[in-house]
Amino acid sequence: MACISARTIPDYVDGYGKVQRFSGVSRESREVVFASVRSISEQTGASKLLSGIGAALDACGVRDGATLSFHHHMRNGDHLLNLVLAEAAKRGLRDLTIAPSSIFPVHAPLVEHMRTGVVTGIYTAYVAGPVAEAISAGLLRNPAVLQSHGGRARAIESGELPIDVAFIAAPTADDYGNLNGVDGPSACGSLGYAQVDVRSARRVVAVTDNLVPYPACPGEITQDFVDFVVAVPEIGDASQIVSGSTRVTEDPVGLQIAQTAAAVIDAAGLLVDGFSFQTGAGGISLAVAKYVGQLMRDKHVQGSFAAGGITGQIVDMLEAGLFRTLFDVQCFDLRAVRSYRDNPTHQGMSASLYANPWNRGAVANRLDTMILGAAEVDLDFNVNVTTRSNGVLMGGSGGHADTACGAKLAIVTTRLKAGKYPKIVDSVTTLTTPGSTIDVVVTEAGVAVNPLREELAARLVAAGVNVVPLTRLHDLSQTDASPRLRADAAVEQAKRIVALQQYRDGTVIDVLRQAGSLN
Repeated sequence: MACISARTIPDYVDGYGKVQRFSGVSRESREVVFASVRSISEQTGASKLLSGIGAALDACGVRDGATLSFHHHMRNGDHLLNLVLAEAAKRGLRDLTIAPSSIFPVHAPLVEHMRTGVVTGIYTAYVAGPVAEAISAGLLRNPAVLQSHGGRARAIESGELPIDVAFIAAPTADDYGNLNGVDGPSACGSLGYAQVDVRSARRVVAVTDNLVPYPACPGEITQDFVDFVVAVPEIGDASQIVSGSTRVTEDPVGLQIAQTAAAVIDAAGLLVDGFSFQTGAGGISLAVAKYVGQLMRDKHVQGSFAAGGITGQIVDMLEAGLFRTLFDVQCFDLRAVRSYRDNPTHQGMSASLYANPWNRGAVANRLDTMILGAAEVDLDFNVNVTTRSNGVLMGGSGGHADTACGAKLAIVTTRLKAGKYPKIVDSVTTLTTPGSTIDVVVTEAGVAVNPLREELAARLVAAGVNVVPLTRLHDLSQTDASPRLRADAAVEQAKRIVALQQYRDGTVIDVLRQAGSLN
């Protein structure tokens, strides 16, 4: 696509190395060699229980330049990343690379560790809040590497991203390393992202605020993957699992868009027994589930599964018999946490099972429909969920690029504008998800269908859906909109690269250059 080929991506980036550019979406199978895991066997009879996080850093032999990983099941309530890095700084450690599955505003103390050189590298699938702004401003010494959730799992399992120590926030654990996410004051549900880390890290430390007698049951992560256990007063605040990006919209325009998206799914002929479904974390995306549920009831359809980050709304659909099972990589609210604990048809999945493009069968590849959000969509259907229009980092792919590629029908739902700023643009500021994997864009002014899906467009028109060219939505989006301020191209190219957006296969699909400033 034109907007992809026009991206200026260098052959080599300082702090990253040689760049393999994205050259298009491949759905071909490939032979993969997974990395052998270097671990240290247990000393028979030795205790795994340590006195604190500092003792764990010592026991794991953490040195300058080490790579530490974390998971984000506590979302904006996570305390563990901050606790570990504070202890690392106290010990004088420097030049650490961290690989959290996502970073939230609660992780603001990380900014100071970037400033002082405790942390000089970051690999993650999503960044929001002060850390995102600091990366854009150029505070991190090496460019951040932005992955998709499936791409992160692929990189870890293949050995592309070797982890020295994985720190697991464990809502419940025993002293021998059996742990789960469904019990205790910090219960967060599925530990799907952590499962990838524990299977590949050289050392694994479980940190819990609910130490129970051996054996902890159920054991979602078991003792054969855990080296050490640390008990602390609090690993996080479970009430903050629900954050702003995981609440259903109540806005009438957003609800109209959601209802139209449900009609698109119906018109596409996918609402039949065995239907599979996932929504993204945006408010409109989550609202689509409400209307899809109504249609499934009207048609007496039972779906095979819903997947992804699971909300209480999706749990309600399971309990109403609209789906036979759920595949859950993380719980988005406490209703989902309780369901995951109590309902055997609500099953967990690792991030690799969810979306790794190099395994023998990702759940994302069995999706009929995926509902996605967007910060920007351009005339080639490319989507940006990584930066604002001014280039400042605000998020990242998460599962966006993974599910868009895997699903039979990938639908982007978006308003035409965010305030006075257009969301349908000539060219996205940052390319996160290639347009060749996006089938439909649904707005309040109509539905645009990717020209690659002519047969789908015909079905929608026949069903009475208001199908319009994407150029028409673009023009409407621009009406009375504030212009996007664009700096001189040569000036932009001279700015330092502060992050690289990888596609799920590890190729670089775009780069982020320095933008914004720190107060």
